[in-house]
Amino acid sequence: MAAGHNLAELVAFARANSPFYRDLYAALPHPVTRVADLPIIDHSAFWAANDLHDNRLLTGAHEDGIVFKTGGTTSAPRVSLYTRDEWRAMSRTFGTGLAAAGLRAGDRVANLFYAGELYSSFVFTLNCLQDCTIPTVQLPIAGSAAPDFVLRAVQDFAATVLAAPPTSLCRLAEHVADAVGAVPSVRLILFSGEAFYADQRALLAAAFPNAEVRSIGYASVDAGILGAPVAGEPDARVHQAFAPDKLVEIVDQHTGEPIEEPGRPGRVLVTDLVRRLLPVIRYPVGDLAEWVDVAAGTFRLLGRAEEGARVGLVTVYLDDLREIVESADTGGRVGGMQVVLRHREARDELVLRLSGTASGIDALNDALAAGLARARPMFTEQVERGQIHPLAVEWVRPGELRVNPRTGKLVRLIDERV
Repeated sequence: MAAGHNLAELVAFARANSPFYRDLYAALPHPVTRVADLPIIDHSAFWAANDLHDNRLLTGAHEDGIVFKTGGTTSAPRVSLYTRDEWRAMSRTFGTGLAAAGLRAGDRVANLFYAGELYSSFVFTLNCLQDCTIPTVQLPIAGSAAPDFVLRAVQDFAATVLAAPPTSLCRLAEHVADAVGAVPSVRLILFSGEAFYADQRALLAAAFPNAEVRSIGYASVDAGILGAPVAGEPDARVHQAFAPDKLVEIVDQHTGEPIEEPGRPGRVLVTDLVRRLLPVIRYPVGDLAEWVDVAAGTFRLLGRAEEGARVGLVTVYLDDLREIVESADTGGRVGGMQVVLRHREARDELVLRLSGTASGIDALNDALAAGLARARPMFTEQVERGQIHPLAVEWVRPGELRVNPRTGKLVRLIDERV
């Protein structure tokens, strides 16, 4: 079945059953067969409609499946809902990319992703390995386990593969170096959930000297699966779209115009032709990318766009940060705000760059840190684990916030890690 036909059916279904999409597409003709003819989803409107108690986004009752938290604050959590069939289909499709990631028959895979508290990565990895056609032995250790327990389990069960976020892998590597020097039995390290940087590669190479580092694949809780690793590709940022069920677009950051040539950066959009309970149609994933080969559907990830700041494993949405600043700034000192992402000492750092009156800012800085801790407890937990740096606040003079030279608009998010 052609993607255009699938798209037309999805749009018709969403219009008929989701109040959010019914309103969004009210002025569009019937049918719509070209994805570029549809509006790009506005994040704020999407999540406002996806309310826990008065949901206008869902197409029906959620009576069979699974729920995951994808971010937001404690007062306004953002959750993604899947039916059982949707979740199974997604894990089976993602599993088809594990051979390209380097998985082999008989591998013993230590799953070190995070579980519990509505977190998805551990469960999803477990399901993908179960549904994958490559026979493996799973070691469900989880990211919350103490480093000494992880090391002992990896050694006792002769794990050949580690699957975890980069910051967790680095924490384990430091422990390995201190405790035993190196673990030569590990031949493959599969990462996901955050970017992987050169300083982390050296640390892992010392602890796991025989291991190749590869992406397990590209996915997010809200947008679903987006891309598989490319076999033989040395750049772990390059992925291949899961066609034909997932439509991946790269569009101009300012005009929304679809980009159809290699090497030109833009925002990543995804349309999921499989999901029906919570439709995802031209949804901004929050990343920047460029096409490597348009016909083959391969693209290279380039960092974060402006939807949310991904700091280690934690996603902090810019709208939430704006509310935290406004609540803390009782004296009206802040005249402008910009979010900067940095990476140093093998860890990510979230920087709030503020312009305004810098007198008496110590109390405001403390209030900002306290506000973030209340709104996003996972951020504090990851700081305490040593996975990310504490919040940093950087004050600049009015007019020193970076703006887009083409439009003169404020750049809300600057990713200096790439």
